[in-house]
Amino acid sequence: MVNLPIGTRLDLSQEGPELVASQDPAELDASRFNRHTFWCGQSGSGKTYALGVVLEQLLLRTELPLLVLDPNADFSRISEPHPAADPDAGTALGGKDLRVLHTSRPDGPRLHARFKDLSTVAKAAVLRLDPIADAEEYNVLLHVDSDPEHFRDADFVASLRASGNPGQARLATRIENLQVLEWGLWARGAQAATDVVDERPRATVLDLGGFAHPAELKVAALSVLEHLWATRESRRPVLIVIDEAHNICPPTPVTPVEQLLTDQVIQIAAEGRKFGLWLFLSTQRPTKIHPNVLSQCDNLGLMRMNAPRDLAELADVFGFVPEDALRRSASFRQGQALFAGGFVTHPMLVQMGARITQEGGSDVRVPLG
Repeated sequence: MVNLPIGTRLDLSQEGPELVASQDPAELDASRFNRHTFWCGQSGSGKTYALGVVLEQLLLRTELPLLVLDPNADFSRISEPHPAADPDAGTALGGKDLRVLHTSRPDGPRLHARFKDLSTVAKAAVLRLDPIADAEEYNVLLHVDSDPEHFRDADFVASLRASGNPGQARLATRIENLQVLEWGLWARGAQAATDVVDERPRATVLDLGGFAHPAELKVAALSVLEHLWATRESRRPVLIVIDEAHNICPPTPVTPVEQLLTDQVIQIAAEGRKFGLWLFLSTQRPTKIHPNVLSQCDNLGLMRMNAPRDLAELADVFGFVPEDALRRSASFRQGQALFAGGFVTHPMLVQMGARITQEGGSDVRVPLG
């Protein structure tokens, strides 16, 4: 068994907020990340920092590839050791194949997707096409040439208009009105994120936070998750880490893209484990993600949580966690967490350890003069 050191145990006999750290190391069983994991904590609990501690240990002590969907660029510096970190650990992580595909920074490889590689229903969702209400345009979409060499903004739209086909002309108008071809997401002959994932680096971080159009984030995530599902029979394990998961699988999707993306995560949650597609979901509140995703999680990492509704939801989903342990999360200090499920032998309170790599984002300081 490979254990992941993540901090020190807290003394369970202590009551109140002043939990005392013991001398015992806190460890997670790495082999049990072959089950879906839910990680949550309200704002200010240290959730994202602590998530980084776990991901670093997975990179150091396993060969499991990570795919990180990162809406706030919090893990965009995962290849950069922290100056205060153990130099040996920093060197070991620095030697791993860690790829970051950027949108929020001007340097480095860019995050792209290919329109032609999306499923037909995904293309239709991007263009807000209904197969019945927009039958003619939808049929054009089924047959139009979307080869990357021809998918060139004005040239592509012009070719639709020049065809003399009324359906193609209407599709051209729709594309122009939605300004879809102006998105910076499209590869247009460049390397796509799916190409990088297929190369099986130790970690692929998709920095999703810098897109100009809000739908681009969701289409970028959809393109990769669709690809992983389409190639699931290869049974090549990957841990899909979704930070701020409410952006990816909300309980009530609004747009067609949101609905399709949520449906894809639900499918992976329900059926992905036997193919080696394992989820690691992180968000502030359990009620902010779709219940059909949350209900499939077997591991729990819980940081400070005050809302009674959220604690009741966790008690209902994670019935194996003692309710008094869940209630104690309301008094957790920053960096304290409860772990329960398959990756620990019994529920465990932990003071999280320090990060090895740099944080991509942090709180903005109040100007004091």
